[in-house]
Amino acid sequence: MSLAPSLPELIARARADLRMGVPVVLRSRHGDALVIAAEGLSPERLADMSALGDAVLAITSRRAATLNARAYDGDVARIKLPTAATTLWVEAVANPADDLTHPMKGPFVTLRDGDAAVHRAAIALAKSARLLPAAVVVLVENATDIAAAHGLTALPIDRAMPHMADLAPLNDVIHARVPLVASNAGRVHVFRPDDGGEEHFAVEIGRPDRSKPVLARLHSACFTGDLFGSLKCDCGPQLHAALAQMGEEGAGVLLYLNQEGRGIGHANKMRAYSLQDQGFDTVEANHRLGFEDDERDFRIGAAILKEMGFGAVRLMTNNPAKIARMQEQGIDVTARVPLKVGENTHNTDYLATKAKKSGHLL
Repeated sequence: MSLAPSLPELIARARADLRMGVPVVLRSRHGDALVIAAEGLSPERLADMSALGDAVLAITSRRAATLNARAYDGDVARIKLPTAATTLWVEAVANPADDLTHPMKGPFVTLRDGDAAVHRAAIALAKSARLLPAAVVVLVENATDIAAAHGLTALPIDRAMPHMADLAPLNDVIHARVPLVASNAGRVHVFRPDDGGEEHFAVEIGRPDRSKPVLARLHSACFTGDLFGSLKCDCGPQLHAALAQMGEEGAGVLLYLNQEGRGIGHANKMRAYSLQDQGFDTVEANHRLGFEDDERDFRIGAAILKEMGFGAVRLMTNNPAKIARMQEQGIDVTARVPLKVGENTHNTDYLATKAKKSGHLL
């Protein structure tokens, strides 16, 4: 029967459980584990999980470098929880908010033996749930019984992790005419991924000729800049300038991709902003949180363009990485259209960091 959840549905369920602070069971050929996100961990669940075995906190090598903890597994560090560890201890290690006021968090006992597959999968799931990339992991032998007894989602990571690395199919659910300030001939498309992830949007101006390169922009959602007019970035001015130019030319397509904060989500973006107030730049803030410089997946943009029938673009961007990703995914970028707007006294350092560390052409 088809009533049982498919693998993508199990992944979506596990992602949702972690966001709610519910443990999940991860199964692999190297062993099974009970996993819960460090963010939102309750004292009761920490105690119950610790009673089942030795608990470790899995963090990324980026966060480990900040803490001077050894990442013996390369991209992941497995820190053994002290006997008296509390949720406050877990939060302090996972979250850099108080690093400057309380820098001495160790010494840490970091594991180097055994396989880190479930720990790596736990971090990947936390990231996909837009949580801090840290999770408490307890290896267990009776995972099936635990999942059945407590109604927990059990995910086979040997099959799930390769699937998570693939781009989920995107469906053009609906599109409708939406008159815009930039153009009365606006049409908004809603694209929904099969894996239960966030929806993305395409704003089509006019009736672009699919046989010619279309004026296009891949715009990552920025609610502070796009909606509230934040001066910390140049996103809002870029969004409106791109739509205005498309309106002037009478045709274009703007992809509005739900990859807030360079793909780390709203809450983590605000955490990064808070770290910037402590003196760190955007890249340093991401690293202290445990993320890479940029966690966005521009394959989404290429997939939407193909779904809409576009094979070539004049790309409005200052970011060479977007051009490279489009070319890699089979979208011909015939020209780069610069988009240099929105600089102000509040974001000069931000723009300088984008140019120096991220290679933006500013």
